[in-house]
Amino acid sequence: MTLIKRCVRGNGWRTTLLMLLLLTAVAASLMVGRYPVGVGAMAGMLFGRLPLLDTSFTPVDQTVLTQIRLPRIGCGVLVGAGLAASGAGYQTMFRNPLVSPDILGVSAGAGFGGALALLLHAPYWQLEAMAFASGLLAAALALIIGRGIGRDSAILLVLAGMVIASVFGALISVTEYLANPDDTLPAIVFWLMGGLGRQHLDGLLAPALIIAAAVLVLYALRWPVTVVVSGDEDAHTLGVDTRRTWAAVVGVYTLITATTVSLAGIVGWAGLLIPHIARALVGPGFGRLLLVSAALGGVFVVGVDDVARAAASAEIPLGILSALIGAPFFLVVLAKMRRQWT
Repeated sequence: MTLIKRCVRGNGWRTTLLMLLLLTAVAASLMVGRYPVGVGAMAGMLFGRLPLLDTSFTPVDQTVLTQIRLPRIGCGVLVGAGLAASGAGYQTMFRNPLVSPDILGVSAGAGFGGALALLLHAPYWQLEAMAFASGLLAAALALIIGRGIGRDSAILLVLAGMVIASVFGALISVTEYLANPDDTLPAIVFWLMGGLGRQHLDGLLAPALIIAAAVLVLYALRWPVTVVVSGDEDAHTLGVDTRRTWAAVVGVYTLITATTVSLAGIVGWAGLLIPHIARALVGPGFGRLLLVSAALGGVFVVGVDDVARAAASAEIPLGILSALIGAPFFLVVLAKMRRQWT
């Protein structure tokens, strides 16, 4: 019981500070790119005339901001927040610091749906829909197989997820084998590497609603989750249904992961790395861990995308940079936190 109270308490000022950091990262990212947009022009487009500041802007400035940068930054915030929050939840529920959002094969399933849509030359909205549906299908198959083999075994569920991920990975290879090497194959490969460049503001509304609603549901479940993680004995004493809580949380996180992959392809490391940083800042309390992971995840993906846009004349795929930046950083985190894992 003492552990539960300590986990729920937390430091509110750190959460607020990290939310402000996310807003600062978004504002700074609006000015990053090969076409310069100054602070005054950006402020003029967002807030109108301001005293003591030249807020004039050109039509080109407005197009760059509203049609190119705002959509991809908004997509980056959604993807980063969703993946990091999912990673925090999966690590909490499975009680394993090395669990990531693709544990149930969701990323591989969604990747196959997107690759199949590109193979069929489907419009982009159908690509998102097929990736989303395929990701949910992969998770459902993993849950059915895992529960069928071992009803209450988290280990067997993880193994079932590995099997499903392998199957859908093979199906992705089939789509690449069948694709036209001149145009379709490069499109599939580039999409699977991850990127934020295809989004429009109107296309972000539905994913934003899904992710926001899912995070709110999970935040509302923070007390049952904390009780379940503390042990079956405490859960039974406090009248918390362990099985229903576990199923609800994992189901919602699967929904978030499928949504993020449908938006940007497969982007690694945010769901594995960021929860450890958040846990070091605010502790294991699920409510604050969820919010802080989401904020830091948004900062991470937006920052990596800034590097992808500014580092070279051609856009570097987001998945490549996230791995190059995230993997060494994770080794540092691993070295600092090794005593907690042994």
